[in-house]
Amino acid sequence: MTAKKVVIVGGVAGGATTAARLRRLNEEMEIVLLERGEHVSYANCGLPYYIGEVIEKRDDLFVMTLQKFRSWYNIDIRVNSEVLTVDRSGQRVEVLNRLSGEKYWESYDYLVLSPGAEPIRPPLPGVQHPAVFTLRNVADTDRIYNFIRENKPSSAVVVGGGFVGLEMCENLHRRGMAVTIVELAPQLLTVLDKDMAALVQQYLRSQGVGLYLNSGVAAFEDGPGRGLTVVLQNETRLPADMAVLAIGVKPEVKLAREAGLEVGKGIRVNEYLQTSDPKIYALGDAVEVVDFVTGRPAVIPLAGPANKQGRIVANNISGRLEKYGGTQGTAVMKVFEMVVAATGANERSLEEAGLAYRQCIVHPGSHAGYYPGSKPLTLKLLFSPQGEIYGAQAVGFSGVDKRIDVIATALRSRKSVYDLQALELAYAPPFSSAKDPVNFAGFVAGNILQGDVQTISAQELLSLRGEGVQILDVRELEEYEQGHIPGAVHIPLGQLRQRLNELSPEQELVVHCAAGLRSYVAARILMQRGFKNVRSLDGGYRINEALEKELS
Repeated sequence: MTAKKVVIVGGVAGGATTAARLRRLNEEMEIVLLERGEHVSYANCGLPYYIGEVIEKRDDLFVMTLQKFRSWYNIDIRVNSEVLTVDRSGQRVEVLNRLSGEKYWESYDYLVLSPGAEPIRPPLPGVQHPAVFTLRNVADTDRIYNFIRENKPSSAVVVGGGFVGLEMCENLHRRGMAVTIVELAPQLLTVLDKDMAALVQQYLRSQGVGLYLNSGVAAFEDGPGRGLTVVLQNETRLPADMAVLAIGVKPEVKLAREAGLEVGKGIRVNEYLQTSDPKIYALGDAVEVVDFVTGRPAVIPLAGPANKQGRIVANNISGRLEKYGGTQGTAVMKVFEMVVAATGANERSLEEAGLAYRQCIVHPGSHAGYYPGSKPLTLKLLFSPQGEIYGAQAVGFSGVDKRIDVIATALRSRKSVYDLQALELAYAPPFSSAKDPVNFAGFVAGNILQGDVQTISAQELLSLRGEGVQILDVRELEEYEQGHIPGAVHIPLGQLRQRLNELSPEQELVVHCAAGLRSYVAARILMQRGFKNVRSLDGGYRINEALEKELS
């Protein structure tokens, strides 16, 4: 029998989706949605772009107004209503009306927890400075927007180099500020591997953004006028007119924990999104999910999974049993004109899970090179020794999202790199190449698995410098003269067969070009001419150069 009354704690993506789906399935059910803020359904992911005035009208942030939500779905929506306590035995929650101060109890047949996640705000000296902000909701957005309008800041420090940090960097820069990013980790965007993050970091520096990596914040101090000084742990002092904390978020589990529900990295749920109390469901940024690739517990706060979970929770409460299959972390973001996207596992998560993996990096154009407007695209594929797709990352300026979406679909379907080779994807010169970048990555991965070529990563090569490894550069002379790996032997690919005597067949040999295609051809020539230990540099000189610049 389906529930007669459902109480939902929290709106936005998860809670609002659950409420709307419940009503579509059951016109008679009593649905109460309790939201402690003023707004029940807004575009959380659009907040940085309103601050940057890309989204010009504040009202455009609201997916569904309170009045429309109530009239369309006949849901009892109560904003400014904070749930203080869950009485599981009595199946009721204690609610605080934040405007009147009144407290009351609300009963439920089923309870849905969608409290979300809160920005991490470390207890640093000066963190309460009026020019230091976090960004979670519309109220935070209004504070930042009004501060910029009233004070016209010319400089900003963004603490944290994740998605929100980089989106805030771009939008503050758009408002005319000189922006500096401070990141505790040795790289930005830890969803990416170090080699892919290096491309993003080099691009940001080219846009005039200051980067302090491996740098923690020690304190915020008063600065000249109404500004402040951000003091780093190494005693570097960064003057700024404002600062935004984008260190990350943590699941809001206080209510669940105090109710005696099981809590791990987030609120623990089963495959039906039920908590340890079968009458209570949980979803969204607050829950611990299963990583789709590694099978390990994880917290992956993304709007897409939260919406899907809301639909599944509503189905299950309504008697249409459905399982949630885990989260693979597919994400995309804009960094000025660059696009960054990823799906599935990265190297770090695979190593933590103890999963053996292989990788390849390719640099195809976004579409046919002979058609005007083709842009560089770097695509990294991670896969098992048997070819199962584990994850992918892409950085470029056009066509990034559709390539990651194709690989994300293949990953979800448990496909292999050989399936990527076989995909028949839309082609015309303005949109792609006859061999799409996704196909191309599949072919390269297949070559590696079938033993046609052995590869070496740029990180591994950097660690082997000076250890008797021959490095062969098969680019053209003008490319070599623009920059090359110290000590590399330069033999253009077209001359290689005639100059093999300049190389030692017995010595370990690493061959590279700009991106990887010519080095693959060179490796095949060398392997068939008696060279015993030949490896091609994965990602070519382009990746090696980016990593070297980051280390210098």
